[in-house]
Amino acid sequence: MRLTLVGSIALDSVKTPYGEVTDALGGSSLYASLAASYFCRPCVVGVIGEDYDSANLDILEKKGIDTSGIVVLPGKTFRWKGVYNDLNRAETLDTQLNVFADFNPVLSAEYASNEYLFLGNIHPSLQLNVLSQLECCKITAMDTMNFWISSAKEELLEVIRRIDIVFVNEDEAKMLTGCHNIYDAAEEILSMGPKLVLLKRGEYGAMAIMTDMMFYAPVYPVKKVVDPTGAGDSFAGGFMGFLAGKGEFTKSAIKEAVIYGTVMASLDVESFSADALLDIETSEIENRRKKIIEIISI
Repeated sequence: MRLTLVGSIALDSVKTPYGEVTDALGGSSLYASLAASYFCRPCVVGVIGEDYDSANLDILEKKGIDTSGIVVLPGKTFRWKGVYNDLNRAETLDTQLNVFADFNPVLSAEYASNEYLFLGNIHPSLQLNVLSQLECCKITAMDTMNFWISSAKEELLEVIRRIDIVFVNEDEAKMLTGCHNIYDAAEEILSMGPKLVLLKRGEYGAMAIMTDMMFYAPVYPVKKVVDPTGAGDSFAGGFMGFLAGKGEFTKSAIKEAVIYGTVMASLDVESFSADALLDIETSEIENRRKKIIEIISI
């Protein structure tokens, strides 16, 4: 199965206690598509500027990622600059939207007919625009953030009503629903229409919650977190990529997808940018999957 991913493509400048990089590969679509590429055929919809090195697109294509949905516009590529003094929280130093400010995602007929869709963290109005272009999508998923919850809540709620899977962290879930308890917040989100809520809990793992199922997976024990940027997107990409590759939306497949998403996030954080996602041995993915299963098994 093919997975359509819609989101940002960026050049990131990041500093952590382990060093720093400038204008490195970044963006929600970039991380998610690379993570998904180990399980299915990702198709990326995004926008870049004239300054974006075409060699970066070659890197994606060599990973089996369809980049025909990436549009080049006059101007500069979206840039983000941040620092991690605390590896659990990024401090944004500079954001330059550049051509991303005019992002208007348009799906080709082929992309619109793909059965799986992941909407990265973009304005809810753009997410609604993409949903209106779908033809026969089997499973739709979305990510969001606190900024959209506070500035575009009504549009965001409309997206949630029309989506199957919501990726959200604990603070965002509480902010969205007004609930203080995370389980109450997840139930409230489910009552809005989605079939599944994926709670991203950072260093504490992830939870998949449905009306009749709850599944928890801890993080893979990474000994050295170099750069947490893109971990959430890598988790979502791994999760959606596995579902698309599996071609089913069962409780068993969802549990497996949570574990694989966790594995891809653990690989991402071990290097700056998306470097660690570019060349992963299948055996390493499976070894980490088995380790997580050992942790959660009695």
